[in-house]
Amino acid sequence: MADIGLVLSGGGARGIAHLGLLQALEEMGIKPKVISGVSAGAVIGAFYGAGYTPKQILNIAKDHSPMSVLAAVMTSGGLFSPEILREVLVEAIPQNGFEFLKTPLLVTVTDIEKCVSLTFSEGPLYDVLVGSAAIPALFDPIPYQGMLLVDGGVLNNFPVDCLSGKCDKIIGSNVNKLLNNEGVQLSKLQVLERCVHLAIAKKVALQAMLCDVLIEPPLFKYNMFEMKYADEIFEIGYQKAIAQKGRLLLLA
Repeated sequence: MADIGLVLSGGGARGIAHLGLLQALEEMGIKPKVISGVSAGAVIGAFYGAGYTPKQILNIAKDHSPMSVLAAVMTSGGLFSPEILREVLVEAIPQNGFEFLKTPLLVTVTDIEKCVSLTFSEGPLYDVLVGSAAIPALFDPIPYQGMLLVDGGVLNNFPVDCLSGKCDKIIGSNVNKLLNNEGVQLSKLQVLERCVHLAIAKKVALQAMLCDVLIEPPLFKYNMFEMKYADEIFEIGYQKAIAQKGRLLLLA
């Protein structure tokens, strides 16, 4: 069986679709040898690497997340909040180190001071994960070993290239596929989010070309800041993966 690498993009609540993909892969008997993730994808990769099932991770996310980012910011609650994320990590993954994960994990972050993208695969786990998910303007950067970490998606929201030489085949899960939304009324947050994704679209497209199988679930109607549709998003990710079952099984 080929060594499979799995890449999980950022995307806030839309990252729940990664769990649907993981559920489908488990049912197919496909187990990634290594996971590369950023922001929400990194957090999901850590929980999965620690031995949690996709549905267990879904329940953890639902139990610790408010229905909207506004509630998260106002209450300092939910997995959108660095404080709550750290508490959940300490409880769910008691050993603070990459080396304790059952599946190797690469986490991409942005050092906002040096303006560079960095990938971590060893050392302390919590600060790197929290930093990778720290959305700029909503949450403060995370100090870590002389750096200031923010959301890794700022510079690389689909970190495929860091898997070079670490696996035979790559499955990519990108939950931010840009579509023509002409005629759709966008909120101010959605406009901001769309501008960010437009700015990094070329980088994401180049990374996507490195994947042997690319899964891009149709999630354009779901806000990255809201968890109330988590079950729907999980199912969409699952069905999109099942639709590519033939190609996925060929990798194994």
